[in-house]
Formats: sequence, structure tokens, C-alpha cells
Amino acid sequence: MSLLRWFVPPLFSSPFSFNPDPYQLTRPQVLFATGDVMAQHLVEKVPTHNYARTGRMALYGGAIFGPAATTWFAFLARRINFPARPTLTIAARVLTDQTVFASTNLFCFLSSMALMEGGDPRDKLRSSYFTALEKNWMVWPAVQAINFRFVPLEHRVLVVNVVSLGWNCYLSYVNSQAGKKETVGEKVKEKAEEIS
Repeated sequence: MSLLRWFVPPLFSSPFSFNPDPYQLTRPQVLFATGDVMAQHLVEKVPTHNYARTGRMALYGGAIFGPAATTWFAFLARRINFPARPTLTIAARVLTDQTVFASTNLFCFLSSMALMEGGDPRDKLRSSYFTALEKNWMVWPAVQAINFRFVPLEHRVLVVNVVSLGWNCYLSYVNSQAGKKETVGEKVKEKAEEIS
């Protein structure tokens, strides 16, 4: 248990404020990196670990997702409220989260990964965005409905991060596969041209 002590203190810290707990920003960094490690070794079964890829995932998690998600959950809690109708509040938050934040975050994720890899964001978005967004809508609305209904504001990023272990594994896999179909197609075309 002492191994995870760094992960637990925020559970006992003061309520969320506009100066977020640093754990809310570093936790996504660790979990994005862990999701990538899972993708590489459990899903793709790569023979050699790609540390640069894991670094890119950690950078995105810590520098972009952590601050954005922390700010986003505070915004939803402040701005989307129907005090007399709590079910409507949850539905409105989930709808707003999935139409605004999820789509924007996925766009930023795939674009920034392409840029950090030296690729063209348009190609990565074209090959992966809508498939990943569709999968997102299969998982996250239910998670967020439970999160918004039962989890205190200061712990919502933690819930998202825990569920994100599997999701980040999927995103890492999708990101690593983006453009590979075109590459295979291009190789087949080149071989066909060589033969003729």
C-alpha cells in the first residue's frame, strides 16, 4: 500500500478549488503512460518497448489532459446546474461533456500525437478520429453519468483516470495504427507498379 501512497493523498485533501491539487495534474501523466505500456505489451505485443511513444503519451496526459479535465469538471459543476431537477443536470453535463470536451480532447490528442511523431495531423484525424469518437460514445456517457451523479467534484478526474487506463490503452493502440493501412496500401501499389 505504501507504493501507492503518492496516489491516495488527494482523496483526503481539502475540497477542489481553482488551485487544483498537483496530483490531479500528475495522475493523468502516469496513467496515460501506463495505458501506453499496456497497449504495447498486452495488445500489440511489441518485442521492444517504444519509450518515446510512452513519453509522448505521458506528456499529453500531464500537460494537456490533466489541466484541461480538471478545469472542465469545475466548469461543468459551476455552469450546468438545474437545482430542482438533478437528473436533468446529469443529462446536460453528460451531453455537454460528450459533445464538447470528448470531441475536442480526441481532436487535440490525435493532432498532438501526429505533431510529436513528425506526421500530418490531417492524416491521423482522417484515419482515426471518427472511429475513436464512436468508441468513446460507447464507453464514456455511462461512466460520466455515474461520475456526475455519485462522485464529489474533487474526485471526478480520479474516476476518469482509473477508467482511462483501459481507454488510454485503446487510444494508444488507435494512435499507433493510424496511417498503417495507407502505408500497406502504398506498399502494395508500389509492388504492383514494379511488377508491371
